[in-house]
Amino acid sequence: MLTAFAQAFKTPDLRKKLLFTLGIIVLYRMGTHVPIPGVSYKNVQICVDQAQQGNSLFGLVNMFSGGALLQITIFALGIMPYITASIILQLLTVVIPRLEALKKEGQAGTAKITQYTRYLTVALAVLQGTGLVATARSGALFSGCQVASEIVPNHSIFTTITMVVTMTAGTAAVMWLGELITDRGIGNGMSILMFISIASSFPTSLWAIKKQGHLAQGWIEFGTVILVGLVMVALVVFVEQAQRRIPVQYAKRMIGRRSYGGTSTYIPLKVNQAGVIPVIFASSLLYIPALIVQFSNSTAGWATWIKDNFVKGDHPYYIISYFLLIVFFAFFYVAISFNPEEVADNMKKYGGFIPGIRAGRPTAEYLSYVLNRITWPGSLYLGLIALVPTMALVIFGANQSFPLGGTSILIIVGVGLETVKQIESQLQQRNYEGFLR
Repeated sequence: MLTAFAQAFKTPDLRKKLLFTLGIIVLYRMGTHVPIPGVSYKNVQICVDQAQQGNSLFGLVNMFSGGALLQITIFALGIMPYITASIILQLLTVVIPRLEALKKEGQAGTAKITQYTRYLTVALAVLQGTGLVATARSGALFSGCQVASEIVPNHSIFTTITMVVTMTAGTAAVMWLGELITDRGIGNGMSILMFISIASSFPTSLWAIKKQGHLAQGWIEFGTVILVGLVMVALVVFVEQAQRRIPVQYAKRMIGRRSYGGTSTYIPLKVNQAGVIPVIFASSLLYIPALIVQFSNSTAGWATWIKDNFVKGDHPYYIISYFLLIVFFAFFYVAISFNPEEVADNMKKYGGFIPGIRAGRPTAEYLSYVLNRITWPGSLYLGLIALVPTMALVIFGANQSFPLGGTSILIIVGVGLETVKQIESQLQQRNYEGFLR
């Protein structure tokens, strides 16, 4: 990987793209530290310091925003509205025939769906920004902080609208920066910004682990966490690269004087076909009970039970529910993102077939059978990756908002692999050596 980056900086075109991407990243990180108007920055810092010592309920969203959410900056919402909008439209594509038809139209249809994603992102940013402002005004953003209710001193309508508009504009700017990286930089822009948001909180969180440790002044805990992280990264790289290749042959066809087909290829089915989506779905769903309890301020028996079992994340009920939800959403997302019948029909249309399997319905049934078999280890792997960091941090008694969890490792490794692949592919295009050289 380091060799690919070194060679990329020696190539003028790639060097410009890499420097452009680094410049956008610097702008993005600067925006995560600019507070919005109407917020008492002094009180925010007091509450943030207390939240880092305890457990933050908004740890997942704060991780995706690079710590900007709890700082209440102009990029407080980060790329979460865009991620949510993309997932919603991807799910609606299966339900709404119009979106499914646009998806099949090729580049024009994809551009139209991208436009719908932008509109939905702005709408979700307004909704989430309003919720964040209301949460900050009520003091629920930092539960237990003495000055939490004084974070937003002015409760006027004009101040509230200004704060919501500022955060919505920040989300639109983040979306624009991500698209600039995609068009003129290296890699997928939104994935790069997500990578930077998660990786930026690593040094602070690792040092917090060292400070909270008791063995040899915390260095043993620090080294153990680093070692566990490296092992998990190696495991994620191995599984993310693993795939089941189903051979496909195309019959030779004569059209005029030319022959077409007669080639052999394969359908790559990844072991982790769903990616990180099941972990995000499960984490978001388990945040709902805790949010309901926090905003209701109820002292009933059900509220106490939820606080004891589903807030801290170290209770067996929470761990079991988290694991089962990840497995469920892995199968659910694979079912809606990969359609065996559509793949079988396309193969039949172009004269393709799987050796030993009849074209049409038997092919679809075979693809569905193989997909279900490889989804089981993929879903169990996702659950393992998501729970091992949680269990390790519970043993060490560390902060549960520590970002070296399953979601962060999956995203960082996945984005890193894809970015390196793009760099290597562009290097091969520019440094290709033919037979005559």
